[in-house]
Amino acid sequence: MESNQFELTEEDVAILNSKIGLKYLLSSKNVNLERALRNARYELRLRELQEELIQLHNWVIDYAKGVIVVFEGRDGAGKGGAIRRITAHINPRHYRIVALPKPTVHQAGQWYFQRYVEKLPKPGEIVFFDRSWYNRAVVEPVNGFCTPEEYEIFMGQVNGFEKMIKESGAYLIKFYFSISKEEQARRFADIKSTPLKKWKMTPVDERAQELWDQYTAYKEKMFQHTNTPECPWIIIDANRKTDARIQATEHILNLIPYQFPPKPKAKAGEPEVQNAESNQPEDGQ
Repeated sequence: MESNQFELTEEDVAILNSKIGLKYLLSSKNVNLERALRNARYELRLRELQEELIQLHNWVIDYAKGVIVVFEGRDGAGKGGAIRRITAHINPRHYRIVALPKPTVHQAGQWYFQRYVEKLPKPGEIVFFDRSWYNRAVVEPVNGFCTPEEYEIFMGQVNGFEKMIKESGAYLIKFYFSISKEEQARRFADIKSTPLKKWKMTPVDERAQELWDQYTAYKEKMFQHTNTPECPWIIIDANRKTDARIQATEHILNLIPYQFPPKPKAKAGEPEVQNAESNQPEDGQ
């Protein structure tokens, strides 16, 4: 057993003696009390937040609200993992995760925002963008996937585009998951050495360390131009994945003014009010 130089409180002992605490205590031959306690606290807090997310989601459904949550950040920052924890227990019929591939030839000839407009939430739905229209602000210019003119047009239109989203009544939250160069290198090494994760590495990922400074320059331009009072960026320190997941979830719960309990049911003899989604067929996504 590894030595630990900290004193346990009664609460700490109770957590470590719980089912969750024992799971982490017994997960390794080399018992580390501090790590086990940290992981148990994380799981307990995450469960609390996930229960609150169910309440928020019910409010979104009952009041036919639209919510957009954008996740941006460097490759390997943990965006996908955070989205999976946030969506783990909410109603799958009323949320979507959008991670668009490279545009088709047809899409490339459209207004840049068009294919993102098609993925915006319907009433009573939350959409999580695992990367978004902000590809054109950072990834595309760094890797030569757009022209300087296309980049400038995007930067001239993006704030107006987001203003229209907000004025339509939708909620828009923008996260940027920030990690250090050293942490990104460590995560890439882990991905490459793990057979079940190797598929995650892309040609763009392979060049991310080499192009680190270029990414930084475009990221800073993006913040300077698009961090508006109406649609601010929320920068999450993602060097520890568990902390980043908790912070992102807490921000969502704090920024959306949901009500609990949700909308009351209609009284006997009165027609029940249905949200705008209730009679629409599923789109299969």
